[in-house]
Amino acid sequence: MWMGNWREQIWQNLSQEWDLLIVGGGITGAGILREATRLGLRALLVEQRDFAWGTSSRSSKLVHGGLRYLKEGRLGLTFSSVQERESLLADGPGLIDPLGFLLASYEEDKIGRFVYQAGLTVYDLLALHWGHRYYDPLDFKMLAPHLKDKGLRGGFRYGDAQTDDARLVLRVIQEAVAAGGVALNYVCAETVLRDENGRVHGLTLHDRENNQRADVFARVVINATGAWADRLRAQVGQEKRIRPLRGSHLIFPSWRFPVAQAVSFLHPLDQRPVMIFPWEGITLVGTTDLDHNEELDQEPRISPAEVAYLMAAVQHYFPTLGLTLDDIISTFAGTRPVIGSGKEDPSEESRDHVVWEEAGLLTVTGGKLTTFRLIALDALRAVRAHLPEMPAIDDTQPVLNPVDMSAAPAPLTPEAWRRLLGRYGNQAPALVAAAAPDELGPIPGTPTLWAELRWAARSEGVVHLDDLLLRRVRLGLLLPKGGALLLPRIRQICQPELGWSDEKWDAEKTAYLALIQQAYSLPPRADIPDWHTMLAQKRAEVERETAVSPPAPTTNRKRVTAVGLTLAAAAVVYLLWRRSESRNL
Repeated sequence: MWMGNWREQIWQNLSQEWDLLIVGGGITGAGILREATRLGLRALLVEQRDFAWGTSSRSSKLVHGGLRYLKEGRLGLTFSSVQERESLLADGPGLIDPLGFLLASYEEDKIGRFVYQAGLTVYDLLALHWGHRYYDPLDFKMLAPHLKDKGLRGGFRYGDAQTDDARLVLRVIQEAVAAGGVALNYVCAETVLRDENGRVHGLTLHDRENNQRADVFARVVINATGAWADRLRAQVGQEKRIRPLRGSHLIFPSWRFPVAQAVSFLHPLDQRPVMIFPWEGITLVGTTDLDHNEELDQEPRISPAEVAYLMAAVQHYFPTLGLTLDDIISTFAGTRPVIGSGKEDPSEESRDHVVWEEAGLLTVTGGKLTTFRLIALDALRAVRAHLPEMPAIDDTQPVLNPVDMSAAPAPLTPEAWRRLLGRYGNQAPALVAAAAPDELGPIPGTPTLWAELRWAARSEGVVHLDDLLLRRVRLGLLLPKGGALLLPRIRQICQPELGWSDEKWDAEKTAYLALIQQAYSLPPRADIPDWHTMLAQKRAEVERETAVSPPAPTTNRKRVTAVGLTLAAAAVVYLLWRRSESRNL
């Protein structure tokens, strides 16, 4: 896809006038580029770092309908999310796959069974199929055998989905490029350019790798930079509106922390939802939701307090496993672009996306990974005022291009072939053909094939070693110390494909290992609070409150309320469905 001197060729052809100049190479920008190419628009995307470098490679890897948003009454957002989840599952097998969720209910929880029942009923109605089920404590423990027994009231099982977020971004961008779009990483949008009427009609771009600058003009400039959106907005005189929030995660080896499906529960310290689930052969624990007040251009990292917070949840609900900091393979953190409204609790801020036009600069930010196509289509609807000749938008097309799911080529298993088709789309056969005879087996401890390293180095726009090992493949997350022990063989495969000298490789290796230590490893042990003490203090606090105010007798009030919510929500779901049907007529 991006071979040889691709960067130089693109840079030499920037002088043409573009219909769209999209800033931001995360899932939002990728989605806009893809949908623009479907409409035949001349579209250029630039990203100041690597594709998916920001939020879109650091999410919780979930493609979900947003069950938590039902609590906030966001039925419209949940409905859209569930429908998009179903479309992605249908269009991207091997990249977007089903994930069973267990929702545990304990005596200490502020949310009870009937509220969960109401929410999951609505969730299934929105998806137009019944998929949840309640289990008593004994049966629930069969599904999650390491979960603590004390206080367990049972729980529910329902369905959602998960993905490799960085690979999803790459596949969407690659399909856009194949359809005529242009995408360039490590190019920063420095300055907005205005016409005689003061309207934004271009940008001064800076190639960070070659230190080149060029003025590039477009009929519409789209700011899809997520948590960075206020930077370009400030250049057209707008006040800050983005509230960056940090979500951090811990990664354990699956043999040490075995879970067959996702397990969700309320954190014992603050009753926030926490999830533990299998992904790419490891077990992922997350997430936090805190204001991120650090410099956005620095790699975000988990704080000592966040480590203690997540370990407190692990210790409280999985005490028999005896997990410690020594069991953690890696960590990662990302920043979410949330529209600030002044709420004290960051988790209460809306996750809706917005489209603003300010002095000709179109800003698209907020939203969820799951709904990236809907966000892209909303952005293109806003563009129509400036591109009146643009064809009508067809939102019935598949999100991802269909691929040939025929029999796996030898020696791949059907599972490995399905995975390659999902992550690489129609380029999967070329990836297999490019592999050396011993490269179609998995890298130990991961589902990643050695051949994926060769293909990424050859044709996926790798500029730095962290592009390769943290986003094209995910070895930097899946293996201890970022996969340092495998670097000799990785070098053997990838250095010739990248065309790097020995000096270049050594410099990249040094920078990569420093990055892993700084942003993907645990903070200094001495800085991490004692989560055992945190849990003990919370237990003492609860005991004092219970002694002063004993729990009220159980009534049917919550049950009646839950039933009422379900019926009301069902009516809303019906109206949403009718509205959707009428749009398709």
